[in-house]
Amino acid sequence: MAHKHRKIRKKRGSRTCGRGSHKKARGAGNRGGRGMAGTHKGKWTWVIKYAPDHFGRRGFKPPREREVVTLNLGEIEENLERLMAEGAAKELEDGRVEVDLTGMGEVKVLAEGRLTKALVVRASSFSARAAEKLAEAGGEAVVPE
Repeated sequence: MAHKHRKIRKKRGSRTCGRGSHKKARGAGNRGGRGMAGTHKGKWTWVIKYAPDHFGRRGFKPPREREVVTLNLGEIEENLERLMAEGAAKELEDGRVEVDLTGMGEVKVLAEGRLTKALVVRASSFSARAAEKLAEAGGEAVVPE
């Protein structure tokens, strides 16, 4: 890039610098607007050459997947006292314990662990074996509407 041969160097001292009357070079109209104005129109070739990534979207956003929390029956029974203290579980008149997991969002109950108490569990979904285990122990699996 030879700096001494640039066009503006030749035009210095000529009052108009090659723009005709000195009144015509005022404002942004002589350069097609300020900044990136006109880049979808008259300056499009400049955009293609010098800023090809300026317009459009780039990247990928994966679709949002729903978060499903899984809990085992053994974990529910181990944490029964804590759940009662938090108000998520209460004892019913017939001696069974009702555990309401709907406040935790979407919860799926799985069958891992041992059950020693009859539990009535409210959750979003249950595995087939978990529902069976609850029924065998004298409790039930309740899926709210």
